[in-house]
Amino acid sequence: MPERLLTHGLRGRRVHFTGIKGVGMAALAEIFFSRGADVEGSDTSEKFFTDDILRGLGIPVTEGFAAENLAPGTDFVVYSAAYDPERHPELLRAGELGIPRVSYPEALGELSTLFDSSGVSGVHGKTTTTALTGVLCREAALPVTVLVGSAVPGFGDRATSVGGDRYLVAETCEYKRHFLNFSPTRIVMTSVEMDHQDYFRDLDDIRGAFESYALKLKSNGILIYCADDDGASRVAGRVKSERPDIVLVPYGFQAEGDFRISEERFSSGTTRFRLSGFDGEFTLHVPGRHTVRNAAAALALALRIAADAGRPVDPGLIASCRRALEGFTGTRRRSEIVGEAAGILFIDDYAHHPTAIAATLAGLKDYHPHRRLVVDFMPHTYSRTSALLEAFAGSFSLADEVVLHKIYASARETNDGTVSGRTLFEGVSAVHPAARYFEEPDDAFSSLAVSLKKGDLFVTMGAGDNWKLGRDLYLHFSSQRSVS
Repeated sequence: MPERLLTHGLRGRRVHFTGIKGVGMAALAEIFFSRGADVEGSDTSEKFFTDDILRGLGIPVTEGFAAENLAPGTDFVVYSAAYDPERHPELLRAGELGIPRVSYPEALGELSTLFDSSGVSGVHGKTTTTALTGVLCREAALPVTVLVGSAVPGFGDRATSVGGDRYLVAETCEYKRHFLNFSPTRIVMTSVEMDHQDYFRDLDDIRGAFESYALKLKSNGILIYCADDDGASRVAGRVKSERPDIVLVPYGFQAEGDFRISEERFSSGTTRFRLSGFDGEFTLHVPGRHTVRNAAAALALALRIAADAGRPVDPGLIASCRRALEGFTGTRRRSEIVGEAAGILFIDDYAHHPTAIAATLAGLKDYHPHRRLVVDFMPHTYSRTSALLEAFAGSFSLADEVVLHKIYASARETNDGTVSGRTLFEGVSAVHPAARYFEEPDDAFSSLAVSLKKGDLFVTMGAGDNWKLGRDLYLHFSSQRSVS
């Protein structure tokens, strides 16, 4: 990547986005556009929700990839990290013409140098925490632009909120150490545990990546970390020993200070919690103890930004935070309610790691204690499934019934034949009496159409495409008057 590509800003720069319909890519394109760049892009002909967003902004999108898509005078190309710059026709053409090519994480890193930037990181919880920070900043009218890795209803079902050019809050990813491109003043660290087994060697390797990220904090930077998470706490301690100037702000049930969660109460559809440093309760309508932690992290970050922006942390600001949290409805694929039909509640969730699965199911049980919980899970990547097989097997203990499928493969790895969806099913069925297996999600439709009953909660989980099964079942039951 050329050094400091955006030294002179974005205004008047002509930028081509290869793979512009991706959630993060479309959000980044919108931010570039808001800062005066001349943006265009290309992608497949498949329709995504981002098509409407890009069309509404007036950003032209060419369907199909071809070398001739690069317009004369293009200053640089931003491409999805899913594409190989040495094989993709547009990226090859850019190389031939001497046009700089930057991946999404590199471009986000470049963008972060134009703002006072905060990065939200963690193996779990970073999407929801970033979205919560965004709605807090919007409600408080802070000059903050926010980029999330998922669509947020509070942002008008887009993944970005353009609220000013002074502060940036962005979700930053640990995979392949992508977050090391980012230039942070503040970092939120929600969790650090083993994941991405196709890249990280072991737990020490992934911890080292998070430590390197935290050490990138500017002088007297802020590290907001989850005191309930052993990995995040260990990283915070090691970072503090190397950089005493970094200010540590813990949050969680075991934290000390203002952001200790001192109380939580669940009732149907509502969570109320208290923080040590503030009077009164905060209210959420999104399930899970993990969401309470994410809300505490978001409050810590938003209030720090407000203070740095010269906004007093007074009762008026706290009142706006309460309104924002109470109005938060989650993000796409994070305990997202698909709908209710024939008395069956359909939910979709992205959880694809055992820790996230267990936490999400616990939250759903707290919110819906009288519903039978039927989980449809599609594992993601062979390496993760193999490495965490035992943990996966125990993560469904709160489910009344579990439906499993083949492994949803990733282009970044190959199957060595040692693990499959059936391997996981054998592990789960050994400890769970009501586990069933269907190779393809569609194969389960007929059986579930008969077995699902009024009062059930059916949740599709994972990073695969089994969410389509939940949608199809919802449409099926919507067409019926009742189910007994």
